[in-house]
Amino acid sequence: MAGPLATVGILSIGEMGLGVARLLSAHNYRVITNVSDRSQSTHRRAQSASIQLLPSDQELAAQSDYILSIVPPRDALGTAQRIVSAAKEAPRAQNTPLYYIDLNAISPRSATEIAHLFSPTPIRFIDGGIIGGPPKLTTSDDSSWTKPSLVVSGPDKLQEAPVNGLNFAEVLNLKHIADTIGPGTGLKMCFASTTKGFTAIAIQSFTTAHALGVLPDLQSHLKDYSPKSGELAARGLVGMPHKAYRWVREMEEIADTFSESGGFDRDLFHGVSEVYKTVAEHTELGRQSMTKEKDGLTPEKVAQLMNEGMKDTAHKQ
Repeated sequence: MAGPLATVGILSIGEMGLGVARLLSAHNYRVITNVSDRSQSTHRRAQSASIQLLPSDQELAAQSDYILSIVPPRDALGTAQRIVSAAKEAPRAQNTPLYYIDLNAISPRSATEIAHLFSPTPIRFIDGGIIGGPPKLTTSDDSSWTKPSLVVSGPDKLQEAPVNGLNFAEVLNLKHIADTIGPGTGLKMCFASTTKGFTAIAIQSFTTAHALGVLPDLQSHLKDYSPKSGELAARGLVGMPHKAYRWVREMEEIADTFSESGGFDRDLFHGVSEVYKTVAEHTELGRQSMTKEKDGLTPEKVAQLMNEGMKDTAHKQ
């Protein structure tokens, strides 16, 4: 069997990182990570996807042709700083450049700040975002996958990278949309505002309807007069609790994007951030990382737990 097409470091191995790792492994890429400071469940998750575990960031930087950063928005800058430091301490054996692809849900300003970290180094920085859910295998023979869209920008094109860059970009379903830093993350922010912003509205709507005793009536009217909205609301409500902690910072990044690039006030998405903060920190939904599959969540249960959590918080104040 031919050797791997390239070595790809992934930080970190959450739901999306795991899906991307499985996709790459299925297409003959060697996938590595450093989970030395992570939980045993993360170790097991990585091993289940045939990811090679390395003991340090230095080893990761030295061995990788590409590093994909897929972390919560609050960790994006810190992760980049880790790799810049590690690369200084670990000389590369390869004579090809290391590419660092930031795929986090951050604002163009945050992406520019991270790009500045890499500018004095030989590492090639690419700014980007992920639109859609994790890659999933749809056939039993590794031949067909559903993939999110990876939108990237910057002066360096992944398709032109010397270590099978064109194939790597094709496998990832990666689209280079601009030659400057910012548009990749900016597009992700604009897209996420329409999906996660709507879910935050649905959280408030269903929770308030539950408190008023009219949730069944709301659902009935949505079904009759706006069925698509009702379906999106229901799906968003049961899908968001275990992700809410990540979305707190993401909504702030959207607020920054819309303020700095669009000229809008930050208050709207600062408020959306507070909705997800309430879910993550003041309800059992977030504290227990509840999911539809694990906990049998329904829209009605989400509204009930939101209402209970907000009442408890108000009582304590």
